[in-house]
Amino acid sequence: MHTPPAPPARTVIAPDNVQIATYEFGDPDAPTVLAVHGFASSALANFHATGWIRDLVREGYHVIAIDQRGHGQSDKPHSADAYSMDLLVTDVLTVLDTFMLDEVDYVGYSLGARVGWHAARFMPTRIDRAVFGGIPDGDPLTRFRVDEARAFVQGGAPVTDALTAAYLKMAGAIRDNDLEALIALVEGMRDGPQPHAANAPEQRVLFATGSEDKILEASRALAEATPHASFFEIPGRNHFNAPTSRAFRDAAIEFLGLPGSA
Repeated sequence: MHTPPAPPARTVIAPDNVQIATYEFGDPDAPTVLAVHGFASSALANFHATGWIRDLVREGYHVIAIDQRGHGQSDKPHSADAYSMDLLVTDVLTVLDTFMLDEVDYVGYSLGARVGWHAARFMPTRIDRAVFGGIPDGDPLTRFRVDEARAFVQGGAPVTDALTAAYLKMAGAIRDNDLEALIALVEGMRDGPQPHAANAPEQRVLFATGSEDKILEASRALAEATPHASFFEIPGRNHFNAPTSRAFRDAAIEFLGLPGSA
């Protein structure tokens, strides 16, 4: 089966009037997977271009993929006040309500996995199973140097921090990214709620992290602290290229099982 072409984005309006772009694939009457991408990526880059959409639809799923606020075709506010975990989780709830979805399975990577962690806690009856890729405990963006990033965007000043430089390089390589919006997102989400054993979701969860990702052991530890979780180490992948792994897709689909299975 060839990857289905990406449809035009359908806009969903969040309660604070931010427009969230969504993309729908497969039979609307089939069980739904909600796919939520990582920081500085997009729905189509994370899930359509990498084969996730094709494989999930082939297995009989209906897929809704969203561009998180600040990304893709969604609105990109430049104020840090427009970004918080509560707002990102509310965006997920708004998408479910707009599409009239009572229950979904959830697939998220990196930032999308963090949002999924809190969404699963907030919506325990609406998110059944979840796949969380590239998620550790704590806040991985505390090291992101907002000051260096702003100086780079505003005047081209060199970025000396390696992690900040890596994220900016990745973000700058994706069409339609707005670096000022992404920097505002990092700033707005700082000191927000973080995944840890005390707030673990009760749903069945598959954690997956690349064997070359520096957060591997932290992610594994988080899985061990989650009541109904399993862990998959994605062979030969780091944090940035893990979504392209066929082994990751296969493990996720096996975990989800056939649509509608218990």
